[in-house]
Amino acid sequence: MSEKDTKISEPSAHHHHHEHDDTGADYLQAVAEYRRSFPDKAQVMAQTPDPAVREMLVFFEEKGQETVFDRFDRQKPHCAYGLAGSCCRNCTIGPCRITAANPRGVCGADADLIAARGMLRMIAAGTAAHGARGREVMLALKAAGEGILPMSIAGAAKTVNSAKALGIPTEGRDIKDVARDLADVLLEDISRSVPGTHKTLATFAPPERKNVWRDLGILPISCYHEVFESYHRTNVGTDSDWRNIMLQFHRCGLAYVFSSVLGSSIAMDSLLGMPERRKVRCNLGALQEGYVNIAVHGHSPVLVSEIVRQGQSEELTAQARQSGAKGIAFYGICCSGLSAMYRYGGVIPLSNAVGAELVLGTGALDLWVADVQDVFPSVMEVARCFKTAVVVTSDSGRLPGAEFYGYDHDHSNFDQTRELAAKIVTRGIESFKDRRELPKGQVPAYETEAETGFSVENITAQWGSLKPVVEALKNRDLVGVVNLVGCNNPRVVYEKAIYEVTKYLIEHNVLVLTNGCASFVLMKMGLCQSQAKAGAGLRKFLGPDLPPVWHMGECLDNARASVFFRAVSDTAGLPIKDMPLAFSSPEWGNEKGVAAATAFRLFGLNSYHCVQAPIMASPALQNYFTIETEKMLGSQMIVDIDPVSLGRKIVTDLKVRRNNLI
Repeated sequence: MSEKDTKISEPSAHHHHHEHDDTGADYLQAVAEYRRSFPDKAQVMAQTPDPAVREMLVFFEEKGQETVFDRFDRQKPHCAYGLAGSCCRNCTIGPCRITAANPRGVCGADADLIAARGMLRMIAAGTAAHGARGREVMLALKAAGEGILPMSIAGAAKTVNSAKALGIPTEGRDIKDVARDLADVLLEDISRSVPGTHKTLATFAPPERKNVWRDLGILPISCYHEVFESYHRTNVGTDSDWRNIMLQFHRCGLAYVFSSVLGSSIAMDSLLGMPERRKVRCNLGALQEGYVNIAVHGHSPVLVSEIVRQGQSEELTAQARQSGAKGIAFYGICCSGLSAMYRYGGVIPLSNAVGAELVLGTGALDLWVADVQDVFPSVMEVARCFKTAVVVTSDSGRLPGAEFYGYDHDHSNFDQTRELAAKIVTRGIESFKDRRELPKGQVPAYETEAETGFSVENITAQWGSLKPVVEALKNRDLVGVVNLVGCNNPRVVYEKAIYEVTKYLIEHNVLVLTNGCASFVLMKMGLCQSQAKAGAGLRKFLGPDLPPVWHMGECLDNARASVFFRAVSDTAGLPIKDMPLAFSSPEWGNEKGVAAATAFRLFGLNSYHCVQAPIMASPALQNYFTIETEKMLGSQMIVDIDPVSLGRKIVTDLKVRRNNLI
């Protein structure tokens, strides 16, 4: 895309522009400069770090099959008002956009108010997204405790320990009864409507932070209430004070932390069990010829866990062999695959959501099983091209043309979990038989190994405590620890920002924790291996056997990182805000990303990104997320579109915080 000057000419299809809009406002010039940095497909093909991705992009180009990167290019030039957060379409009086000539919308809302409302709606949606998939596993834990869901309580120790912390009686009680009561507390925290204490927050939040949040007046009632209230406040003519809207933004963030993430994680680990450290094969070269190849994609692990169990059973393995297959193989796309991978093994991680089309283009998959979130509708087109059957398992996540075998809207068929899982695996076997004359795909010969399944529990078990981490920080072997996660975003070269930030950090003695979509490139590029290049101090701390990037699982496993941060800070005897810890989501791309970054800033830790938030139209909000939140919470949101420059800023800031340990 070329722009000869900073004037922006927006296509009328995006907004109801007047012919002579004054687009000379400073923020529009900044947006013009920002969007010139967006890569095109040719740059992605040349610069994305994974050679398997490059090979598949060339293959798709030769076949004339579009990808997310083609569609991104066709959206250019992206709407300046949308990028900057100055477009409001919350009512049908508008949509309205803010320029120097039009500083207020029809109702009188200015850029600060419009951008604040937009951010609040984003974090509310992110809270609902993780909360909804978390609610399913909470309901499943309750159903297992009541004997409705035919699953055992695989994480008995997690169930008992969490119940004790929350004041639930455990002595002499059946584990199923404890699990049911635990689920009830978690469900109450996610759905409370009558104001009361959020028990998960009250139990697990650091005392120093609870005092800060109480003084700010941002303690949440529940996920449901805060999301409900967020949409109420941003309705036409309701809350017109952008600062007050930002307080609700942070209430929503806390609801996200302690119910959507931590509460969901407790339920998941209680029902399905804890992670196990293991080494796994990854990338497209690990696709296996001659097997019934089944990919699981999404974020809801309950049915997926049973699908994998069924697929590993003797009965269905024998059925696959009778159909001419060598066996059944499972592959992970996005987070459902990561969740199953670290619990059961035998699930090979292939790609995050943005690269899903490329995986289908291998032609090697017989069945694609999708549940919820980050499942792009475009997968159906590619699946049809390569005759891959697609099954969806949630009423919340339908795909036109896909078959549906899953839980209904009321989750009234939990008792059919085994039958549903067996039917889905059988559908994969049928597809294998139907695909004898396969359309020609391509499987790049790139494969590597990664170590996964890190958690506070197994790290502490290995070392006896987390004192080695604190000692390494004190003696300057470690600069700090960063939780580096997030989605992928075509506004930056695919996976390059994540890879380059991480590489810079580990070469400068920063230990990196990772999970979710960001983790795929780090696995594929060998950074989750013990032999990965690291700075001398970091390598001394790790010894010969540990990788410089610790893979903690799926995106919900930000909870593991936050628990790790709490445990390290407790060991050091300092508040989290004073520790050399940080959060980074270089390529964040959706509402869950807003919530995740906010979560760590609420703990007093900076968040670092290569993608701008939609607040460029509002100097007040830009100041708020940097200067003001530094005073309120001890943290800032820091954006630099250059990954190496961002890495430098992280290291510099960690060194300042590390001085607190002297």
